[in-house]
Amino acid sequence: MAYDYPPEKLSVYLSDDGGSEITYYALLEAVEFAKHWIPYCQKYNVEPRSPAAYFVSKLYKDMENKIENAVKLGHISEEVRSKHKGFSQWDTYKLLRDHDTILQIAIDGRDPNAADVEGCGLPTLVYLAREKRPQYHHNFKAGAMNALIRVSANVSNGNVILNVDCDMYSNNSMAIRDALCFLMDEGKGHEVAYVQFPQNFDNLTKNELYSSFRIISEVEMHGSDGYEGPIYIGSGCFHRRDTLCGRKFMKGSKSDMKWEISRKREESGIHELEENSKSLASCTFEQNTEWGKEMGLKYGCPVEDVITGLSIQCRGWKSVYCNPTRKAFLGLAPTTLPHTLVQHKRLSEGSLQILLSKYNPAWYGHGKISLAHQLGYCIVCCWASNCWATLFYSIVPSLYLLKGISLFPQISSPWLIPFAYVIIGKYAWSFVEFLWSGGTILGWWNDQRMWLYKRTSSYLFAFVDTILYFLGYTDSAFAITAKVADEDVSQRYKKEIMEFGASSPMLTILATLALFNLYCFAEFVKEAATGSKGMAQVYETMALQILLCGVLILINIPLYQALYLRKDKGKMPASIAFKSMAFALVACTCFKFSY
Repeated sequence: MAYDYPPEKLSVYLSDDGGSEITYYALLEAVEFAKHWIPYCQKYNVEPRSPAAYFVSKLYKDMENKIENAVKLGHISEEVRSKHKGFSQWDTYKLLRDHDTILQIAIDGRDPNAADVEGCGLPTLVYLAREKRPQYHHNFKAGAMNALIRVSANVSNGNVILNVDCDMYSNNSMAIRDALCFLMDEGKGHEVAYVQFPQNFDNLTKNELYSSFRIISEVEMHGSDGYEGPIYIGSGCFHRRDTLCGRKFMKGSKSDMKWEISRKREESGIHELEENSKSLASCTFEQNTEWGKEMGLKYGCPVEDVITGLSIQCRGWKSVYCNPTRKAFLGLAPTTLPHTLVQHKRLSEGSLQILLSKYNPAWYGHGKISLAHQLGYCIVCCWASNCWATLFYSIVPSLYLLKGISLFPQISSPWLIPFAYVIIGKYAWSFVEFLWSGGTILGWWNDQRMWLYKRTSSYLFAFVDTILYFLGYTDSAFAITAKVADEDVSQRYKKEIMEFGASSPMLTILATLALFNLYCFAEFVKEAATGSKGMAQVYETMALQILLCGVLILINIPLYQALYLRKDKGKMPASIAFKSMAFALVACTCFKFSY
């Protein structure tokens, strides 16, 4: 609401898929606070304009306390309910997934009385909780977005739509103007369907303990911008409304981005508008329509944003990547390893589903987007399948090291040169690229660790679950990543101590692989020290395997500490420690004595 943009042209919609009256109450409190905050921002040119990110004032603290008290109470007091007619819509509320559409225009921006303390107008503000019924699939985030598209078309019908996830805030009040510079460009603007800003986080540690999307944001997205444009990542994106509604790009056509401001609506008209708009967010509205297929966000995939962006580009539109110095949006990154792995499992699982569906970029985009752009999409779609190569190199060389069998060329062999070239070139480039993008040396090392962890756990489970889904054994689900941590977890995160905590099959795999490599290396050192071959000869024949196994041990030091040295609640659970030890010992023993 505090964007540097004419308020009469700005409408804000809050989609509350939880349908909580406490969320609605928080919105009403935010309205009262905005009447003081917005003119303050404009007067003093405040950045960022998210009050929680900027500072904590007494006024803001009062609002925060009221909302927290309501959360603790579990419901809204009768005194507050009597002041706002909107709460009456919860009188028929049954269950989280069984309720009518709840729609309330909290501020009508066309009403002259809707003003801040300085007498300036406020943007339109709308609360929406779409209808939910147990017998109808709600299609997760894509379904919520499509309901918002329809309702907003009826209430304000702005030509441009910005969607932002609930765990993100605006960090740049000029972001709207930045996006409109591309969309309204006289030469190329008519070709642009959406302007994508990067996904950045304000709670990252100095060395990015659980990695981030640094290389994607600072390098790869800029690369895709050189072709038809970046993928749609689901948040921080400005869309043309008509492209989301299925419109194809026609060469030579110009899109008028100007619109007139409607006159004031009477109070009775507002109530009528609310009632008329409710049907647009009903469970049955999309039946026998193109919504979720050719209109709006696509259904049937955990990464609905990616296939939606792909389909828009395949209709002839281009997109633009905008990465200003002052980040447009900041969000919350996961603060524990399990939550991080779950997040990457969802992303890679959805991407693999795209590869195995009709939206495979190789044939869906054939003849519609360039080959280079198709390959860019395919890289993302193949994330999950990378698990098998990583698992192979994490297991097989160490097993044969245990047996004293060389799998790679000797140091003196010229065939070592291709291996050395690939290893040195890949990691030298990765290191320089990471530092050039603003990262740290330790941050790069953490990034390599997460590269290994994602591919040996998240991607593995994503691959298996996707195959089971296509075979009909499981249903596709939308896994929500938790972003709220307790105080102990937050303190360990700030100190860059990895958080394992909860028991998880993915952690079991990581611990087993770490101990497996440690046991193999220890047994190899023992055999080399006591065997008939000299150390020089052993090193000559087994150098690359020793290096690989040694690096895997070094990169897993935080995991070993969590297994045996740490006493805090973030250590590895005892059940995982025992299981991983047993699995690793059995694997080593069986292979060693198998032949």
